[in-house]
Amino acid sequence: MTSTTTTVYGYPRQGPDRELKKAVEGYWQGRVTADQLRRTGAELRRAAWRQLVEDGVREVPTGDFSYYDHVLDTSVMVGAVPARHRAAVAADPLDGYFAMARGTREVAPLEMTKWFDTNYHYLVPELGPGTVFSADARKQVGELTEALSLGFAARPVLVGPVTFLLLAKPAADAPADFVPLTLLDRLLPVYAEVLADLRAAGAEWVQLDEPALVQDRTPAELNAAARAYRDLGALTDRPRLLVASYFDRLGEALPVLAKAPVDGLALDFTGPAAANLADLAAVGGLPGKRLVAGVVDGRNVWINDLERSLATLATLLGLADRVDVAASCSLLHVPLDAAAERDVDPQVARWLAFARQKAEEVATLARGLAEGPGAVAARLAANRAALGSRTASALTRDPAVRARAAAVTAADTRRAQPYAERAAAQRVRLRLPLLPTTTIGSFPQTPELRAARAGLRAGRIGAAAYEERIEAEIREVVAFQEKAGLDVLVHGEPERNDMVQYFAERLDGFLATRHGWVQSYGTRYVRPPVLAGDVARPGPMTVRWTGFAQSLTARPVKGMLTGPVTMLAWSFVRDDQPLAETARQVALALRDEVADLEAAGTSVVQVDEPALRETLPLRAAGRAAYLEWATEAFRLATSGVRPDTQIHTHMCYAEFGDVIGAIDELDADVISLEAARSRMRVARELAAHAYPREAGPGVYDIHSPRVPDPEEAAALLRTGLSAIPAERLWVNPDCGLKTRGWPETRTALENLVAAARTVRTELAPPSV
Repeated sequence: MTSTTTTVYGYPRQGPDRELKKAVEGYWQGRVTADQLRRTGAELRRAAWRQLVEDGVREVPTGDFSYYDHVLDTSVMVGAVPARHRAAVAADPLDGYFAMARGTREVAPLEMTKWFDTNYHYLVPELGPGTVFSADARKQVGELTEALSLGFAARPVLVGPVTFLLLAKPAADAPADFVPLTLLDRLLPVYAEVLADLRAAGAEWVQLDEPALVQDRTPAELNAAARAYRDLGALTDRPRLLVASYFDRLGEALPVLAKAPVDGLALDFTGPAAANLADLAAVGGLPGKRLVAGVVDGRNVWINDLERSLATLATLLGLADRVDVAASCSLLHVPLDAAAERDVDPQVARWLAFARQKAEEVATLARGLAEGPGAVAARLAANRAALGSRTASALTRDPAVRARAAAVTAADTRRAQPYAERAAAQRVRLRLPLLPTTTIGSFPQTPELRAARAGLRAGRIGAAAYEERIEAEIREVVAFQEKAGLDVLVHGEPERNDMVQYFAERLDGFLATRHGWVQSYGTRYVRPPVLAGDVARPGPMTVRWTGFAQSLTARPVKGMLTGPVTMLAWSFVRDDQPLAETARQVALALRDEVADLEAAGTSVVQVDEPALRETLPLRAAGRAAYLEWATEAFRLATSGVRPDTQIHTHMCYAEFGDVIGAIDELDADVISLEAARSRMRVARELAAHAYPREAGPGVYDIHSPRVPDPEEAAALLRTGLSAIPAERLWVNPDCGLKTRGWPETRTALENLVAAARTVRTELAPPSV
């Protein structure tokens, strides 16, 4: 057996101080030139490779860096540019690239949705029967050449052709029965050309990521994968091929790839994917091939159990010609460096591993595998002690919280009245017009507001001055909404840094980081909290600011909360107890907040659950159990209110068809959903399910600088009305407005209200 090496599949792109975000946004604003942006990208790539090698990674990835999204990069690589963007791409490839990602004032962007069950968003390829692919490997070849010129052993990482097609959606003009996977034979020659270009540039290995194969796949889809890797493997002018999967077990796809004429497989052996070990043994291993073993969890922030991973690796030695050590997936999904967190409790800090620490764990495991455990005895001992300290720590368990969670009954998870009775009571209390208008919650976070928050954090201003700034922001937001004519108002959330972090900072059991940024999409980075212990609410979290906003207006102001599933999905969760147990704890804390809002006079409470779909298990076998506890947690948080208190929820940027039944099970009175980019597809899905309650499919895509005019918004509303009766249809944007500027926000919401008024008149024209 050849010597063991170390690798990862990707690394955080943003830099230690989010240099990439600043450069890209500076480019959009005209403050950074294209050359400056490219130089920043090259500097970040170089620094990442050097850091990986310093931490013990011997084969670095290339091609994983992106100015916006790696799936969008793949669309460019294979020439899958929608017709509406071709002129922009031809005129200026960089501006055209960003137009595909964000849209322009004239042209809509690509649809965006979640990358499997993570909180990363990718740009969905649009394909049709007329799609003509063409190879453009300049990015991939250029980044490989950079790494090789610096003396690094490098392996390009590409999205594989099968996953690319399975993630794509039919273009708007495609026939209703068009399936993108039918384009495989047209796409494979383009991949062959890219592989040849990479080989010519010096690539010894190329990794093709096929995470879509860990999902339940039909025989036809598995046959397509077999054909793809039969054809690519048979190429004579190619590097050696490493096919990678992650996030779950390969299952029925494993024998397909094991038999394929490729040179190696990269498999995940963490979490549910640990089943890959037995499955690999069952197919007879990978004789004559390379196995890259993902034994370090690339998605969570807890330290690895090194002794357990070494045992797994020792078992794998007999199942492949060569076993290398890696993280389970790209380290894109975790923050950069736990050592930067100076404010974390030292006891908890021992338990954390971000990207840098995970690379070091990979190196330790490789050395232990190659030289024996004695070679890393000191590291194993320190790891064992850290794991033991977490198990024994009082920080992780609160007896009162556990007793309350154990006492929950079925009655606690259901509203006392059926929806029809609640709806009647809410109509009397709220007195809303047909097609009521509202927003999702957040309003633009101005530079002055961000400066005030930073000043409070740094001690430059006091709490009183900060609260005056918050009150001023709320006054402006409420005044604008009243003037614009919105029916149900929000306070704009100026006090919130993030919809999860804000609550995590006010709940026991959560830990907030200072530098733990993770890319959510494009230049949007979040700092997921770390859930280290049992969850409790020391006191009210939102009542003051919601009540202040309500004091400024006679119109209803929504209380705004983040739901239990989303609190978990957008945090780094505990791996030492079932998620369902943690969700129940969070739900009880939120239930107390809902009760306090209602007691303070709040008539509408929105509990957002955008992560309900993204946390859905990748395989159908695990979905029923997940949806049962996930919907129960939402109901537990919201079911203690009076019938005339209206409960809203919100979801965005996901494929909702798989969870329509669960959306019904939430029993919310109103749900708002992202729908603008998909042209109201979710409205049709709700109608097909006979969804019985009120819904607001969005008419304004807030992730694009495009501002829809009143007629465009009205057209979407009319499409929505074809599926949802007018008495149950709401009018709202797709998502919160935090990332938008005030000028576009004002115009967009004024247009939204104008559209609602136009369609109301069409439905009930004034009498002459």
